[in-house]
Amino acid sequence: MITRTLSRFRFGPTSATLVIAASAVCFGLVPLFVRELQGLGTGPATIALYRYGFSALFLLPFLPLDRKKRGGALLLMGAGAVFSLSLIGYLEALGSAPVAAAGVVYMSYPVFAALFAWVLLRQALTWRSFAAAGQVIAAAALLLDPSSLSPEVFSALVWAIPAPVAFGFLVVVLSGLAGELNSLERTACGLTGSIIGLLPLALQEGQGSVLPATGGEWGLILAMGLLTALIPQLMFTFACQKVGPVRTSAAGSFELPTMFLVGWWVFGEALGVREILSAILVLAAILVAPSISARPAEFRGPASAA
Repeated sequence: MITRTLSRFRFGPTSATLVIAASAVCFGLVPLFVRELQGLGTGPATIALYRYGFSALFLLPFLPLDRKKRGGALLLMGAGAVFSLSLIGYLEALGSAPVAAAGVVYMSYPVFAALFAWVLLRQALTWRSFAAAGQVIAAAALLLDPSSLSPEVFSALVWAIPAPVAFGFLVVVLSGLAGELNSLERTACGLTGSIIGLLPLALQEGQGSVLPATGGEWGLILAMGLLTALIPQLMFTFACQKVGPVRTSAAGSFELPTMFLVGWWVFGEALGVREILSAILVLAAILVAPSISARPAEFRGPASAA
């Protein structure tokens, strides 16, 4: 039913890009819930499990059982598991580093998405691809001032680097390597893979239990699951198939200015000229990024290459 409802909307590149940007705003709210749960003594693997667990259970009936879809499903589960494990370092960074600094490290994922699309989908790295990636990198460079980072914060940011690498790969799998899976099936597979990867670590953190202790904690987890995982992930997965991995990554970078606002408004972090210029560069990258087909390029033999 949800897939049919989404399919009624005829998304072009522009509307699909706006949907991805709206999803990214929801993703940018993650620090609100992460720091609240960290304050209650919850570990990073358990927080990541909470974020995806509710959504994975909700979408469990949509896991594809058809044999011809099995390859794409297993690939997405694997990508989801790798991403969820890499996310632990990013969540740790959110607890010890400024939200803006952790955000700019994470927002380097468009570069990795473009590289994975080039390697796995044989999509050309055009000047617009390089320009969009360069603008995102420039936005990150503006905020990473070594003189203002303590060794502890710098170490936390280094451990956050695997998250954008893994998410860049996941974007390419979602938009171009998932075969015949529809949006709900893709989301269900990715989230299920995340749970498979995180559950053993979460059980270790909780000494055999991962259930929240209070009603307030249950409410916090439910809100985090709905606002930062289930709803935006469905929107993101459906729309990214319309524009390909490069523009998906650029529009998804809208998460960065959202994190700036969260850090400034909620946590009292500085929002100066550097932060504003970084946000402008990210928004410009959305306009520059090309809309590339999610399908791999057809192979042409030597005779047709000319």
